[in-house]
Amino acid sequence: MRFAICNETFQDWPFEKAFAFARELGYTGIEIAPFTISTNAYDISSAKRDEVRRQAEDAGLEVVGLHWLLAKTTGYYLTTPDDAVRKATADYLGELARLCRDLGGRVMVLGSPVQRNLLPGVSHEQGMELAADCIHRALPILEECSVTLAVEPLGPAEGDFLNTADLGMQLCEMVGSPNCRLHLDVKAMSTESKPIPQIIRECASLVEHFHANDPNRRGPGMGDVDFHPIFQALADIDYRGWVSVEVFDYEPGPERLARESMEYMERVLREM
Repeated sequence: MRFAICNETFQDWPFEKAFAFARELGYTGIEIAPFTISTNAYDISSAKRDEVRRQAEDAGLEVVGLHWLLAKTTGYYLTTPDDAVRKATADYLGELARLCRDLGGRVMVLGSPVQRNLLPGVSHEQGMELAADCIHRALPILEECSVTLAVEPLGPAEGDFLNTADLGMQLCEMVGSPNCRLHLDVKAMSTESKPIPQIIRECASLVEHFHANDPNRRGPGMGDVDFHPIFQALADIDYRGWVSVEVFDYEPGPERLARESMEYMERVLREM
């Protein structure tokens, strides 16, 4: 099991400081939110891409990939009936795939609920069809870049589209490509009626990436969720991808969030 951490955890820290601290704690991967480099991926020069990749490598980290793909952008929407906007969104996903490749990453987590929630008059079934169409359009560049788009189900507090892992699997199956698979997130899964280990086992054939966190929006071990059965389920399905820490409540500060998350995950592994 390989541990990574999302770079926005470190807020306004320079990349060199954040990457070095993450490696010092034992993380071997870093996951990048594109907006921490520039609001729009089209504006990130090749020189800047090379610089960020080199900073990660110098710290001894592997860039896992990207998440928060559409956050802080305008003009993009996954489930819109507007064909031109959907095409622009697919094109942008393609540019993000190039960015991901250039940074050394292999996976992009498609969450971004604000740019996918159902618009007035659009049913969930229609939203699924529109999202599948948008992803289909991006597939040639995803394939060219050897990047996998990992669809992320999110809980109802985040939005009204793709709220369960079953729906996430359904969307992946509608796309029907090895470059479109499933992302699972502990905070999101905690909103479902099924136990988290059961969800993991049922999704075994499609799980590409995994976020470790707690419903309290902090890191693993900083809330009530017991990760022993979660990590056991990942072991049972022979999951060999990254377990990446993603938090949303930054109040404890980057040092504590990163350190306590890693210490807890390592302890769980020792106790398994």
